[in-house]
This record gives sequence, C-alpha cells and structure tokens, in this order.
Amino acid sequence: MILKLAKSKCIRLLRDNYIGHLAYIYKNHPYVVPITYYYDSSSHAIIGYSSIGHKIKALREHPAVSLEISDIASVNNWRSVVVYGKYDEYLGSTAKISLHKFSEGVKEAIKLKEGKDLNFLSEFSSKIYKDGMPVVFKIDIDDMTGRERQFI
Repeated sequence: MILKLAKSKCIRLLRDNYIGHLAYIYKNHPYVVPITYYYDSSSHAIIGYSSIGHKIKALREHPAVSLEISDIASVNNWRSVVVYGKYDEYLGSTAKISLHKFSEGVKEAIKLKEGKDLNFLSEFSSKIYKDGMPVVFKIDIDDMTGRERQFI
C-alpha cells in the first residue's frame, strides 16, 4: 500500500539526505539533473551551489523548480518527497556563509546516513574558490508532498 507522508516525515527525508533530482525548464524543455543539496531547517529552504552553465542560466530565466528525493530500499520499501519552490541566489558574504552551511550540513548528513566522518568536504569547498566563487543558491520551499510504501 502506498501512503502519504506527513509533513514531518517529508522534512526528515529532506534533512537526512543530500542528493536529489532538480527539475527545471529551459527553452521549453524539461530537464532533471542530480544535485547535492542541504536542507536548511532555519530558513526552510534547500541550499546548493553550481558553476555558471546550463542549469544556472535556466534557473535564472525560470525560477520555478521542483526537487525530488528518494530513499529506496527495494521495490516494496521506499519513501520519496517532491519539493516545489522558487530558485534564488545568495550574494556576497551571505553566499560564503551559505556555502559553509551547505558544506557542514552535507558532511553531517553523510556521517549520519553512511557512518563516514569525512574531511574531504572542507577540502572540496576550498578548491572551488580557485575558479572563483560558485553560484550559491537556495530553493525557497512553497510546498511539498511525499509518499511511502512499506510492504512486509
């Protein structure tokens, strides 16, 4: 049986994961790409970053997006949530603070989910500054819906 997830379970799924699929429109075509993200509970928003390219150009033009996150154990045991929201960019010192929050948040999610205590995220984040500051963005969450299937 497929059941609707309560909002609290949707948020937990967002919080406990760090990879999702971002859907957006570019030149009248839908695109879905995997992204690494962090759910910031203090602002109820998704934080991510990227270099300037196809995705950022599209998001600047059409800021309405969705993000899908899944936790799949098997065909009969899964949970998923879809977030609907609006893309926006952080600027200046807020971008740097948000990038740090993203890095620490993803590091913590990996530690909780996979039991790995990683140092590479701080190294990874410092390397991206060599090519200039990336575009740090947020997705302000307007709505979300979730489903789960637990068949024993």
